[in-house]
Amino acid sequence: MKNDDTNKKHHLIQYANGKSLEEINGTVEVPKGKGFWRTLFMYSGPGALVAVGYMDPGNWSTSITGGQNFQYLLMSVILMSSLIAMLLQYMAAKLGIVSQMDLAQAIRARTSKSLGVVLWILTELAIMATDIAEVIGAAIALYLLFHIPLVYAVFITVFDVLLLLLLTKVGFRKIEAIVVCLILVILFVFVYEVALSHPDWAGVFAGLVPTTKTFASDPHVQGMSPISGALGIIGATVMPHNLYLHSAISQSRKIDHNDEEDVARTVRFSTWDSNIQLSFAFVVNSLLLIMGVAVFKNGAVKDPSFFGLFQALSNTSMLSNGLLIGVAKSGVLSVLFAVALLASGQNSTITGTLTGQVIMEGFVHMKMPLWLRRLVTRLISVIPVLICVVMTGSKPPLQQHEALNTLMNNSQVFLAFALPFSMLPLLMMTNSKLEMGDRFKNNILVKIFGWISVIALTFLNMKGLPGSIESFYGDAATKSQLATADMIAYVLIAAVLALLIWTIYDLYRGNRRLEAKIKAEAAAKD
Repeated sequence: MKNDDTNKKHHLIQYANGKSLEEINGTVEVPKGKGFWRTLFMYSGPGALVAVGYMDPGNWSTSITGGQNFQYLLMSVILMSSLIAMLLQYMAAKLGIVSQMDLAQAIRARTSKSLGVVLWILTELAIMATDIAEVIGAAIALYLLFHIPLVYAVFITVFDVLLLLLLTKVGFRKIEAIVVCLILVILFVFVYEVALSHPDWAGVFAGLVPTTKTFASDPHVQGMSPISGALGIIGATVMPHNLYLHSAISQSRKIDHNDEEDVARTVRFSTWDSNIQLSFAFVVNSLLLIMGVAVFKNGAVKDPSFFGLFQALSNTSMLSNGLLIGVAKSGVLSVLFAVALLASGQNSTITGTLTGQVIMEGFVHMKMPLWLRRLVTRLISVIPVLICVVMTGSKPPLQQHEALNTLMNNSQVFLAFALPFSMLPLLMMTNSKLEMGDRFKNNILVKIFGWISVIALTFLNMKGLPGSIESFYGDAATKSQLATADMIAYVLIAAVLALLIWTIYDLYRGNRRLEAKIKAEAAAKD
């Protein structure tokens, strides 16, 4: 028996059906009877890992381009996305803390094995889509900072697995600290660049109030309408993998689950942590949009790719005032932008790997070492980026930049598929007295805003899908190509709705089974 256990330890892929992220589950001690700020400090950290997903490279071009095209009109979209994110992340953390299961485990426990496999594949595709944006962002940052050819820079991104190996040795609390430091680097860069630009703060605050113009289909500026810009920001902001991640890492604190007050305290401080960190993400995304308006002259940025933004920050003819121009001549603005881009990519490396492990263990009960998990995911994500770089290598630089930007934007389509299958089960489970008990189930306000958010995000993602598929054909698409793209989009929407119905039915049936089991156990005790 001992030999069998020893052999199992040497298997790279193992069966897993235990606690979520077992290596870190319940490992962080928290003080009791201490002041608010000291207690909050000990609970702070998981929210930072979650907030990273809301300010990754996929957000950058959508926010900056939205500012260039529509001034401060889309500020309200960033605000609404952030508030919805706070609500969803609160529910995700609460689910993990109260049920002692992450979202993937909770869904799998209530659904069939076949549906579990389908949802696992769908979520893996969403994680890989996010990873493509990180590969592109990190590779471009290396190219811009160190002039490493793009092909080599893409290969170098694979070696961030070594960073992950190092981090697994230092402890989860230190990983949280490193992530917070990288977030502060990103925040500092954009605060500095926006402060130099002297934005119209009255216009910024006015933009926080949504109007009918915010979601209008006209006017079109550089191929973008307000509604398409809003959908781009929403799609890049609210991501499914963050819900799985938060439901797992919220369990890293040591909790006495027999003490309801200890559980309630953990939920409360985890919510504070999450909301504070997501407020930082809101500020970063707002600063990106403000950069588009105030740092650059209106309509100056014709190339919204990372290359174009880097070059624009060192091109004095594109900048809005003399102070910015003076600093730009030193190259500081563009270098800081590239540093922030690299920091963003490294942050997402950590969170993407942890999320991949969560969904693999939760949906299909498989486990592999984090370094192997990262290596496999990154190698798969690198392939389309390498193909794009090689195929456009002989073309003018602008065409290569546009191709990489298009690849990054198109990869985000998978997020629209996966998001409803994390949001809807999360809402149903946290609404349920059976899952959460009387004290921790969602109150009436959370239920109302939860359903509004889930229905609105699902509708907006599906509404934006035809345009996303059309973009695969480029700007010169023919009528027949556009018709084909729309047909593909409608088939995919039908598939998503059918899969949602299957998921809801399985969850309902699973809850009925659990309810019957609880009643049977209670009757047996009597």
